Amino acid sequence: MTELWQRLAAHRAATEARPITALFDADPQRGRRCAVAADGLWFDWSKTAIDAPALGLLLALASGVAARREAMFSGAQINETEGRAALHVALRALDGPIMVDGRDVLAGVHAALERMRGFARAVRAGRIAGQGGRYTDVVNIGIGGSDLGPAMAALALAPWADGPRLHFLSNVDGADATDTLRGLDPKTTLVIVASKTFTTVETMTNADTVRRWMAASVARPERQFAAVSTAPARTADFGIDPQAVFGFEDWVGGRFSVWGPVGLSLMLGIGPERFDEFLAGGRAMDAHFRAAPLAENLAVMLALVGIWHHQICGYPTRAVLPYAQRLRRLPAYLQQLEMESNGKGVTMDGQALARPSGPIVWGEPGTNGQHAFFQLLHQGSAVVPCEFIVAARGEEPALDHHQRLLIANCLAQSGALLRGRDLPEARAIVAAMGLSGPEAERQAAHRVFPGNRPSTTLLIPALTPFTLGQLIALYEHRVFVEGAILGINSFDQWGVELGKELAGEVLPLLEGEGGGGGEGQGQGGGGDPSTRALVAELRRMRGEGA
Repeated sequence: MTELWQRLAAHRAATEARPITALFDADPQRGRRCAVAADGLWFDWSKTAIDAPALGLLLALASGVAARREAMFSGAQINETEGRAALHVALRALDGPIMVDGRDVLAGVHAALERMRGFARAVRAGRIAGQGGRYTDVVNIGIGGSDLGPAMAALALAPWADGPRLHFLSNVDGADATDTLRGLDPKTTLVIVASKTFTTVETMTNADTVRRWMAASVARPERQFAAVSTAPARTADFGIDPQAVFGFEDWVGGRFSVWGPVGLSLMLGIGPERFDEFLAGGRAMDAHFRAAPLAENLAVMLALVGIWHHQICGYPTRAVLPYAQRLRRLPAYLQQLEMESNGKGVTMDGQALARPSGPIVWGEPGTNGQHAFFQLLHQGSAVVPCEFIVAARGEEPALDHHQRLLIANCLAQSGALLRGRDLPEARAIVAAMGLSGPEAERQAAHRVFPGNRPSTTLLIPALTPFTLGQLIALYEHRVFVEGAILGINSFDQWGVELGKELAGEVLPLLEGEGGGGGEGQGQGGGGDPSTRALVAELRRMRGEGA
């Protein structure tokens, strides 16, 4: 494997000066040949510097993916640091068996989904109601995957939202709770607390705040709470009816969990039938991922392009640019999915990783980004590979001219990143403006676009529950493939823990229990010298002592 990495690096060094446009000159069919289709999706990677030799080496690099893929789908403990399977695919599976520790888990998955459907139908029909009658609003309290997944999906599927209005509360900042609850009627608000352990500090702090808010108007506020948790004793202590508690297995990671009980709020909003379509989309992508040859596999090719850009070319970031306003939270969702999964520094056997792990993932929807950070994408000194996503049809048929304009902008931006504008073209522009001499040269320099900026484009027929399921599953599998190639565990997240532990040490300092806050306190007492100095200054600002 080391030899393949070396050969890829050498090939990149030998071809780095060749513009991507030269690949199109050599192969006029590249735009169609360098693309992969599956179940209505079309992934174009032609606007990258990957040529036939590079593709062959990348595919060889992925030769071990198939075995690890089957280990995941079969329920093997591929999350080795936690001794667990990683079986989010089971949440959307129909047929089994899928064995974990000697038992078929699908019966439990299907039973949980059926309980969710029954609860959702009863809430949507008004058979389960609040003190003030039928629920008009649902507040989902969670953080990380318990928030980002359903919040992103609820925005994406807004045209299908015919149930209670959905609201999402995640930040422990009191402003989030205040803003989320403003205008809601406690008597007709259902609250879902999503926390596997029912101990997540941010989530439980917000849950207690919302319960107090509700108690001012509702005699038994806990009766208007549901929970997504695996800690029935703690949910019972909170007062939540066991019939309103939905558990899930420890082989489902938070960032992969929207397909099951964590998606309860989404099911309440769009209904069980549409949620089933969402699951069907994920299941279709699973089938494609398992069956398609590597070179014709959307997830594999998406991952190999990512490997090429980050680990081989050395581009540190990746921009995700959905040309769909309702996918505006998708970049944040994918940011967690990729950076929490593959932001690792050691391989599965605990050895230091020999190359960069996951890239920085960021982005915003088009066309907004064109009037913000696209300036850097086009003319900045850093190269940022871009991943465009656009639908052939919008969700607003009466405004189809908007969709055509959106598509035109998407394709124009990827084309401009590729082609750029050279100095002679810029000189012609300023000459047409009537400029000449040194001033013309100065102005022309500002109008040069380097071009040769790589991008991919993912086309979807339309944004529907089914295609959203395809999209999310596609990116899940992309992250899995990248992790498998790098030899890291994509399913643990130990990097999340240290800061949470230290927050427990800092809080007593803020409450004046840490024995002062001077800079000379050393490393003990709940904080480093800088943190203790900051605490002291914050306490002074709050008027709570020196």
